[in-house]
Amino acid sequence: MASESKKGQQMWGGRFAAQPSDIMQSINASIDVDRRMVREDIAGSRAHADMLAEQGIISEADNVAIQEGLDQVIAEVLDGSFPYRAELEDIHMNVEARLKEIIGEPAGRMHTARSRNDQVVTDFRLWTRGALTEARRSLKALQRSLVKRAGEHTDAVMPGFTHLQTAQPVTLGHHLLAYVEMIERDRARLDDCARRLNESPLGSAALAGTGFTIDRDATAEALGFYRPMANSLDAVSARDFALEALSALSIASTHLSRLAEEIVLWTSAQFAFAKLSDAWSTGSSIMPQKRNPDAAELVRAKASLITGQFASLQGAVKALPLAYAKDLQDDKQLTFSAFDTFGLCAASMTGMIETITFNRENMRAAAAKGFSTATDLADWLVRELKMPFRDAHHVTGALVAKAEEKGCDLPELSLEEMQAVESRLTNDVFSVLTVEASAMSRQSYGGTSPVRVAEQVEQWTQRLG
Repeated sequence: MASESKKGQQMWGGRFAAQPSDIMQSINASIDVDRRMVREDIAGSRAHADMLAEQGIISEADNVAIQEGLDQVIAEVLDGSFPYRAELEDIHMNVEARLKEIIGEPAGRMHTARSRNDQVVTDFRLWTRGALTEARRSLKALQRSLVKRAGEHTDAVMPGFTHLQTAQPVTLGHHLLAYVEMIERDRARLDDCARRLNESPLGSAALAGTGFTIDRDATAEALGFYRPMANSLDAVSARDFALEALSALSIASTHLSRLAEEIVLWTSAQFAFAKLSDAWSTGSSIMPQKRNPDAAELVRAKASLITGQFASLQGAVKALPLAYAKDLQDDKQLTFSAFDTFGLCAASMTGMIETITFNRENMRAAAAKGFSTATDLADWLVRELKMPFRDAHHVTGALVAKAEEKGCDLPELSLEEMQAVESRLTNDVFSVLTVEASAMSRQSYGGTSPVRVAEQVEQWTQRLG
């Protein structure tokens, strides 16, 4: 172990005569976290070595040896035989040390004109770019499930709420499509983040650039970046790409949490609007009758974890002077964990939406309670009696009070009882007091009418493919 430790120490130079303490090695090592970037690290090294050879900085023979050695390294990673070693600190030194064992001296030339500072952030940007792609895909899958279910329930009437109080009848399809719209904005934020991070730090070296005649455009193109970053200090120290990613994940997870809360409410005995499948429910160790929406509750809770990881990363970078500081080592653990949690939550929400069953009768009955068509009555007074809306609001409020006193809903009042409040009312008013008529009437663009919902379902189906 002593010789291995000394070998690890030699990777970062001969400045030190003594070995680091065991505790120092433990706090300094990040291999258990950043080993996830091994593919990105090898991709960056391949591009860098190719460029060095093209520029005549290393020989073509050395580059061939490096590329062939990296072939063996990635093969060992894929078959699980790669020897990750904590004393080598991180994935970058692990790959280089193994490459040296395979090909000898040419491995030491691979790090020419770069530093771990630009190497690590290049790997991190590559990893985050891929993770953003996967996050967008997971959200798109959820959108497709929501659109499919909305299409099945374009005309299913349910109560729409404000302050969690019955407000107006809406359709279930309209309610589900609201989350499709939210998630589309989430996907757009993730896409914007991916575009902004897609600049290459590679070649910025430690912080000041390099004196070698490197071609940063070539390495940027080889790794799929739009361009090299223009300032070497910024390149090695910037972590706003990770902050932006976690910020976008935090917002998206909040939307998942809101949908999860709806499921918790809808599947309760008090609402009884929906039922989760067995695959997404759990039981109780003591109460045999229980059917708990634990998956939804966990999604609801995990939104706070992702927001916390964003806040932790922001705290880590908020007071760092330029350029690099070791504080940035923990950026990857926070980012990896946030993406892992988000992927699990998005997949769970998709599974629940795909298999949940809705009780249309219970939703319709709930929509008919709480004077939900009062606004329709006020609109009828404006439309038919040419009454100013504020006067119509007052008359309708008086009729609601009368119904409440009688212990019935608005449609259950007699015409005579209504006329005692407003003499010009006619039997025609009852035509707008059903929940179906209320929902059907909301045909403005973006409204809850089944006609509008069906149009949106068709548009989203085509848009999502």
